[in-house]
Amino acid sequence: MGKGGMSSQGGALEPRDGEQENMAAWLVGVNTLKIQPFKLPTVGPNDVRVKIKAVGICGSDVHYLKTMKCADFVVQEPMVIGHECAGIVDEIGSMVKNLVPGDRVALEPGISCWRCEQCKGGRYNLCPDMKFFATPPVHGSLANQIVHPADLCFKLPENVSLEEGAMCEPLSVGVHACRRANIGPETNVLVIGAGPIGLVSVLSARAFGAARVVIVDVDDERLSIAKSLGADDAVKVSTNPQDLEAEVSKISKAMKGGVDVSFDCVGFNKTMSTALSATRPGGKVCLVGMGHGVMTVPLTPAAAREVDVVGIFRYKNTWPLCLEFLRTGKIDVKPLITHRFGFSQKEIEEAFETSARGGNAIKVMFNL
Repeated sequence: MGKGGMSSQGGALEPRDGEQENMAAWLVGVNTLKIQPFKLPTVGPNDVRVKIKAVGICGSDVHYLKTMKCADFVVQEPMVIGHECAGIVDEIGSMVKNLVPGDRVALEPGISCWRCEQCKGGRYNLCPDMKFFATPPVHGSLANQIVHPADLCFKLPENVSLEEGAMCEPLSVGVHACRRANIGPETNVLVIGAGPIGLVSVLSARAFGAARVVIVDVDDERLSIAKSLGADDAVKVSTNPQDLEAEVSKISKAMKGGVDVSFDCVGFNKTMSTALSATRPGGKVCLVGMGHGVMTVPLTPAAAREVDVVGIFRYKNTWPLCLEFLRTGKIDVKPLITHRFGFSQKEIEEAFETSARGGNAIKVMFNL
């Protein structure tokens, strides 16, 4: 397991005198979550114990709840859910110098090995031995307390809330996508999909200085939200592939010029086809969403126009920049938090039902 849960190192922490037993939200079966005790490993010399205060629900959490799997990861035994989190440092290891008890921190959820070729090359997000919160068999962070490496806990600026700190995780996806696509003041950006990741991609593109941002989606309400967050224009599209040509024409008019970079934040045949077709010759398509494992798309015509296709997987070295964007106000994630719940059996069930329904729910947040 990762640092947060039972460790092969042994030495589980027992509650201190007067301290309540650590509890967590366990995924124990399809559509079944239970709040149960969660024993923590001993705080190592470079670790910290964090009292978790805010946890957001991600689409992957809902996938695990509904199907006990997400992509190639399958839940084989009960697992603590959750990975978008922030909290307050309660105990530090003997070698920790950058944090003290009482510090409010946002947690980066992936622990890489730092020994493999990818880690040594600086792309630790591609580490084959990554231990990531709530990715089987690693436990997540929807718990009263967890233990985590101190170097993956980032101190929050005074004017950034714990909820905003938890939002650094989804925001990091948009920031990493903008870095991969080299977004700047001369870039016209198309964002496909106005779900949570599409919306943070709009916010990130704006923060990176994109010249113009246009978003497309099938839902009018989500498009309205995207415009309120900074998208210059919005285009409603359908799920019908036969509408593609007409929709690309609408996108071109809305952009008032060529699309330099398209972010596909969905990952379906239709959305990727839209991205490839709408992007100008010599432009770039960044596949952010991973809805379909296999897609049939017009790759040859895009190749003939030298449209580059890049992928992203999670993020790397994004928390400091996310926190700076939040501190300075260049990004405001607060409007994305639409629903809040406490940490009780009834409330965790209601929260996941709310997130799974979608509708007007963008980010569902637990306050512990």
